[in-house]
Amino acid sequence: MIRQATELDIPEILRIYDAARAFMCRSGNMMQWSGGYPSEEIVRSDILRHVSYVLENEAGHLHAVFALIPGDDPTYAHIEGAWHDDSPYATIHRAGSDGTERGAFRAILAFARAQYEHLRADTHADNIPMQHCLMQNGFAYCGIIYLKSGDPRHAYEWSSSL
Repeated sequence: MIRQATELDIPEILRIYDAARAFMCRSGNMMQWSGGYPSEEIVRSDILRHVSYVLENEAGHLHAVFALIPGDDPTYAHIEGAWHDDSPYATIHRAGSDGTERGAFRAILAFARAQYEHLRADTHADNIPMQHCLMQNGFAYCGIIYLKSGDPRHAYEWSSSL
């Protein structure tokens, strides 16, 4: 089940992000989400903006979290490459799992695609598992975007019209 996150979920969301960071490190992705990102402040902001969602199993155990943010993402305004679709979109950000349930990313995509016909996402060059998930689920690689910090990210896009 996917539902909007609440402030009561914050400790579990932070636990999930800790597990996701540990998985990234084990997978050779040492740089993405370093320094405690996403922070509790970011989690709270996502919840207050109603863009944070959690996945919970039948027993009520939270096992994944993500932000689904509609509208233009400022970091996507410039891309080294090209977007394939200029229609309005939503962006999947901060998707993380604690690894206890299979199929979390597929569930996130099904949820997002049920609401939006155009999705974008980005990830670190070292995040091979996420790149694989995106490509395996119909996203097209579009090029490199840069975060506010200047760090590069691989940018992907899915559209029902492509």
